Amino acid sequence: MTNSPAKPLSGLRVLDMGAYITAPYAAMLLGELGADVIKIERPGVEDPFRSHTGEPIAPFFFAFNRNKRALSLDYTTPDGHDVLLELIRSADVLLVNVRPGVEARLRIAPDALHAVNERLIYCSITGFGADGPYSKRPAYDTVGQAASGLLSRYHQHADPRIVGPAMSDSLTGMQACIGILAALQERTRTGRGRLVEVNMLESALAFAIEPLAHVLFKGVDQPYYYRGASSQAYILECRDGLRIGLHMSSPDKFWNSLAQAISRPDLASRFPTSGARLQAYDEIAVTLDEVFRQRDRADWIELLEAHDVPFAPERRLDEVMDDAQVRHLGAFTPVDPATYGAALAPNRAIRLDGDNRSTFRPPPAIGQHTDEILRELGIDDEAIERLRSGRVVR
Repeated sequence: MTNSPAKPLSGLRVLDMGAYITAPYAAMLLGELGADVIKIERPGVEDPFRSHTGEPIAPFFFAFNRNKRALSLDYTTPDGHDVLLELIRSADVLLVNVRPGVEARLRIAPDALHAVNERLIYCSITGFGADGPYSKRPAYDTVGQAASGLLSRYHQHADPRIVGPAMSDSLTGMQACIGILAALQERTRTGRGRLVEVNMLESALAFAIEPLAHVLFKGVDQPYYYRGASSQAYILECRDGLRIGLHMSSPDKFWNSLAQAISRPDLASRFPTSGARLQAYDEIAVTLDEVFRQRDRADWIELLEAHDVPFAPERRLDEVMDDAQVRHLGAFTPVDPATYGAALAPNRAIRLDGDNRSTFRPPPAIGQHTDEILRELGIDDEAIERLRSGRVVR
């Protein structure tokens, strides 16, 4: 690993004109790979996630806005729009996540911006797509999960409360990042940009591909616990109240190893095939629950590891940083200790020649880099002051 973090997207400029999760997350993923990401917010209309919880900087904003510079620019004014067009000329990627039609009202529609820069990769993220019966509806994470059927795989009880994380939002951001990278690769051959369109509904459908395949092949919905049954997955509470996760999958060897580890050879003979174990999932779950309550988790860890059983102790999120393998991987790194103290953030999940370092910039304050970015466009200090006094920039 070299002293400089691997930045394969170095030299690319990304304009993040989004808010909340989908577009900001996609932009942050590009920033983790070295792109220069500029978060553009209109004065007084900043990303609501900045203060979503009433704190000076909310964990929500912290999560999706590292590795960015911040420009406060009212691009709906004539002067501000001129500045934006100058940025467009130097940009490689632009991301927006608004309802269809809003981008035209803001004068940032794809055709208009491609007329300024034909190499621009314009990524439009919506809830339900550019048109259709739902296209004008507002959409947030649970809406995408519910409409796609994804939520039905995790919530089939009377409690109206929803648990996290925001899966549909994050999945959409990942799909957007993949689409952008594909369009950038194509541009190396064609010299032209693309309109990349991603929506929450189709992104969630893409993630639900395995239970959807059950429906498409068999014509019936997948039973609620079918995935756990088919993969022989369990979450079991031990004598000390701590839990452990098992996932034997289909190979018989792991099931036989479990039977040996827990001193229950009868289970191997009673359920010798994956088909038999699938059909007996409920019965096996009851049996394993009884067995695992007889020992503390540390005892089970030693036995399961010795018998090569696929397992992991269940970690709470506030325990993950202290896990031995997580520490070994260097999965977390401090984020600007001078500002955020001991706050950590996860490094990117992608390693390049062994390098996963990805936190180059902390989440920016509102307009933190406005003057810096404007000077890069050739706007002098006197002109910047005029823009500021006219409330075009902050």
